[in-house]
Amino acid sequence: MLVHHVMGNKPFNAIWSVTQDNTVFEALELMAAKNIGAVLVLEDNELIGIFSERDYARKVILQGRASRDTLIREVMTSKVITVETDQKIEDCMQIMSDKHIRHLPVNEHGRLVGIISINDIVSAIMYEQKEHINTLESYISGSPYY
Repeated sequence: MLVHHVMGNKPFNAIWSVTQDNTVFEALELMAAKNIGAVLVLEDNELIGIFSERDYARKVILQGRASRDTLIREVMTSKVITVETDQKIEDCMQIMSDKHIRHLPVNEHGRLVGIISINDIVSAIMYEQKEHINTLESYISGSPYY
């Protein structure tokens, strides 16, 4: 399965973002409203960083910073690892595991088109496995399968 399959299976695929001049509080408000664990940091439609719940915990709370006074530029992860739509999800899982990250921005021909999370990948794998099981059960029972 490829990344573009995972993105196609998502019920809603939007790019939620902030700028580096937004406050952490503003980013958290967006994350809570959209029920997401990370936001992309864009400047002139270019990806310059990502801000996640992990960044909040480690770079804001544990350092005693105030969310309303801290700018995203101060705490975002600026070395963003991205994937392409034609990459295998197994590769994405390996990247996430090796780098201890839960979100990967997705590019298509160098243009940002979305983001996938570890949850998206797990859901896609579970769906694929269920379909495979259904096909095998239909084959074994002699029922027509499609």
